Amino acid sequence: MAELPIPDLPPARCSGRFTISTFLGMEEGGRGPYTPTEGSSCDSVQPTQLSSSTLCTRTFGYNTVDVVPAYEHYANSKGVGDPRKGRPSLADLHSILKPDPGRLRMPVSDLQHSNGLPEAGPEAGLEEAEGEPGRDSEPEPVRFGWVKGVMIRCMLNIWGVILYLRLPWITAQAGIALTWLIILLSVTVTTITGLSISAISTNGKVKSGGTYFLISRSLGPELGGSIGLIFAFANAVAVAMHTVGFAETVRDLLQEHNSLIVDPTNDIRIIGVITVTVLLGISLAGMEWEAKAQILFFLVILVSFINYLVGTVIPATAEKQAKGFFSYRADIFAQNFVPNWRGPEGSFFGLFSIFFPSATGILAGANISGDLKDPAVAIPKGTLMAIFWTTMSYLVLSATIGACVVRDASGSLNDSVAVGSPGCEGLACSFGWNFTACAQQQSCRYGLSNYYQSMSMVSGFGPLITAGIFGATLSSALACLVSAPKVFQCLCKDQLYPLIGFFGKGYGRNSEPIRGYMLTYVIAVGFILIAELNAIAPIISNFFLCSYALINFSCFHASITNSPGWRPSFRYYSKWAALFGAAVSVVIMFLLTWWAALIAFGIVIFLLGYVLYKKPDVNWGSSMQASSYNMALSYSVGLSEVDEHIKNYRPQCLVLTGPPNFRPALVDFVGTFTKNLSLMLCGNVLIGPWKQKMPESRLMADGHTKWLMKRKIKAFYTDVVAEDLRSGVQMLIQAAGLGKMRPNILVLGYKRNWRTASPQSLEDYVGILHDAFDFKYGVCLMRMKEGLNVSRVLQAHVNPTFEAAEHPENGTGSRAAPGTVDPTTLASEQQASTIFQSKQGKKTIDIYWLFDDGGLTLLIPYLLGRKKRWGKCKIRVFVGGQINRMDEERKAIVSLLSKFRLGFHEVHILPDINQKPRPEHIKRFDELIAPFRLNDGFKDEATVNEMRQGCPWKISDEEVDKNRAKSLRQVRLNEILQDYSRDAALIAITPPIGRKGRCPSSLYMAWLETLSQDLRPPIILTRGNQENVLTFYCQ
Repeated sequence: MAELPIPDLPPARCSGRFTISTFLGMEEGGRGPYTPTEGSSCDSVQPTQLSSSTLCTRTFGYNTVDVVPAYEHYANSKGVGDPRKGRPSLADLHSILKPDPGRLRMPVSDLQHSNGLPEAGPEAGLEEAEGEPGRDSEPEPVRFGWVKGVMIRCMLNIWGVILYLRLPWITAQAGIALTWLIILLSVTVTTITGLSISAISTNGKVKSGGTYFLISRSLGPELGGSIGLIFAFANAVAVAMHTVGFAETVRDLLQEHNSLIVDPTNDIRIIGVITVTVLLGISLAGMEWEAKAQILFFLVILVSFINYLVGTVIPATAEKQAKGFFSYRADIFAQNFVPNWRGPEGSFFGLFSIFFPSATGILAGANISGDLKDPAVAIPKGTLMAIFWTTMSYLVLSATIGACVVRDASGSLNDSVAVGSPGCEGLACSFGWNFTACAQQQSCRYGLSNYYQSMSMVSGFGPLITAGIFGATLSSALACLVSAPKVFQCLCKDQLYPLIGFFGKGYGRNSEPIRGYMLTYVIAVGFILIAELNAIAPIISNFFLCSYALINFSCFHASITNSPGWRPSFRYYSKWAALFGAAVSVVIMFLLTWWAALIAFGIVIFLLGYVLYKKPDVNWGSSMQASSYNMALSYSVGLSEVDEHIKNYRPQCLVLTGPPNFRPALVDFVGTFTKNLSLMLCGNVLIGPWKQKMPESRLMADGHTKWLMKRKIKAFYTDVVAEDLRSGVQMLIQAAGLGKMRPNILVLGYKRNWRTASPQSLEDYVGILHDAFDFKYGVCLMRMKEGLNVSRVLQAHVNPTFEAAEHPENGTGSRAAPGTVDPTTLASEQQASTIFQSKQGKKTIDIYWLFDDGGLTLLIPYLLGRKKRWGKCKIRVFVGGQINRMDEERKAIVSLLSKFRLGFHEVHILPDINQKPRPEHIKRFDELIAPFRLNDGFKDEATVNEMRQGCPWKISDEEVDKNRAKSLRQVRLNEILQDYSRDAALIAITPPIGRKGRCPSSLYMAWLETLSQDLRPPIILTRGNQENVLTFYCQ
């Protein structure tokens, strides 16, 4: 359809390709698209217009407006249906081209591409393609690969003081076998999480924000926002923890040499503040300097490892032997292979809780996702390699130190004895050392079970181990100091929480969050000054575990929803393993510290509740959205298998609102009794040519839906384009709904201007009521004294559909100026208040159940009375009766209502319902129908039909005579309503039904007018479809 015929003309220099301007010129002036013109060659480039050169590079030589696939068409894609950059719209391909040079504008970068594919790769980004010609290009931001940006960073964050100071002690307590089991269990959780991170990070382009970005874009802003905030805070406090760990080590060294600055506690504060200030300076210097510092720390730790391994093979000196080190011995390995529990922490899970924090830190690389060259490659590769190498280091260290050092040693050179000396117990006796006395008294100072610095003692050069401790603590502190602001910056930019947007500003080519750095620094200094983090540390560990649990759950949830958008390029993950990882993370939280886990969950739930309450205006295509669709689809299909039952009847309403904001009272009335109960569908018929009205339909639908959401009306909006009102409503009645969730009641406003409106619109209005009954719908008409249509107040465009029907309610019959309202303006306009939004107090709801329609006239007021605003209203039921049987009829109705369990106890019998109305009211009715009478003089039916040709709304004299009793009944009912319900909050009454083909539309409207005129309260004329909607049976 978009292809163009090729005339037999000389080809232009562009190998047969054409320009849009030339093509338009052909349509307007008859010029051929391939006629050689000046500037039509491929060498002539107009960068702001879709030129021939552009088409040369964007097609494959075929004469078409279509373009070949290109990266730019999909970059920065948002919602379904948004226009893509550079791609022709469907109208450009499908409709007749019109001269609109502003619509098809091409980015300059298209002229530099070959076959539409970017030469610089996706990393160049769309932002560069949109740069203005001649503008100085900004310096390229620093980007890291998977080794420098992720693997080294994660390894440094995983390694910590526990590696140096606690792993040997854990090996002594649990034995080598169970220590390996503890390590492997911890690594299982982190590996599963690493696989989940890999899957999420390869499912689309990852930007800055790290863990927060991954979780929020996967699970949505509710969980993502809460985790982002606590994760950023946990990283900020972790800076203080690692810095205090470094400061304590320095303080201990000063204490050994009697060189304390002030006192032990204040020394930690002084050293800690100085250290974190230096780290802040490194961070502010830029990511490049921070990365260099991390590499330096990494080399220091590697040197300390090598130093330790070299020390294990160096023959032990007497001094080291006195401290329990005897180089590699099979019997030492055998003894240390089994556990030897000691102290309060001497249990498997006790040691597991101590070791597990040393396996965390796998998110350090993901947290700087915005500074990576290709996050989709770097995060999976770097994270998993970091987990592998750190796991190997843990396993090697526990096995080697467990094969070299005994559990207990005195450290005294005087304890050397001859091999085989009597009275010597323990493994050391076979090596010439007697540690029996201190082992029995549990007073040994050295050995794996007693000396935390065993690695330093074993190593070839002890100070290098201290340097390794420094490197591990400082690198972890630096990683957290960088992670916290990066995550917090992304959170601030999303504006999920108030008062934090100030910290989202970025500076420099890397958009460094300097304000975030300063905030992190202040938080870290604050906790460093406390100098006692034992109470805070468990909470931080639980915050990290919370993140692991949600990352795993994100991967599981995205997989289980089967969304077509879940297409990670990393395939080595399992949704069930991810679910297992999430569950285990939660279990470990409670194993570590149950009260800290409860605090973490409490904070997450509070922040989650806040975001749910605020409902931020973001749309990230989360798996929660996919899950909502899956659940709705599953339940809707499942509902089709359920047989209908009267007990489960729900009033599902198709409300003919037109634009919903034009009739807020009608919307509020139906929304009140359908909220959280049943289906409400706002229907709008756009009258006019299909091609003319379709753009308006697409433009306005979203705005009307947002208006309903802002008004807190739980309803759907739908519109149809039709040639006239009645055919459009017929479409809605037949096609609205899904499966069993289909409307069964048609709700519309009363046509107040029926006497002055065009006769055809009167026919259409009454015809709609007949159509509803034909399709077995119930009908509900609403009339208010002040009218329903507020479009004149809004000064907005009234579409002709309802303008003809109701617009003159406001006192004028003039037509509003045509036009459309922007959807954003529509959603943000001031909401009109209605009677259904205010509390009604102790008024009455009067039900006139005159005819048995199946109970719908009773059900709607009952549902209304259950709502808080109407809860204090007393419901009164009025029924017709005879004056000589009033008591019997009242008891019968009370008995019936009690069986329905509606709670209606006040019943009134109307014995005077059949009395003759007052003469002046009869005269008023006669004057009402006089303009519509045919005045045929009671001629035969054939003559009447001939006279009525072209005006079917006219009322013959015979029809007036035959329906005289029914007409007078409406006059009398209006008198009764005036007497009994003048001060009611709402009147619900069963209207008469006009027989199709026997009751002219003008007569039927005269009945409705007479019945409901001059009433102050709103009146609801409700007629069911003569099928039961109430039952007093339980099956």
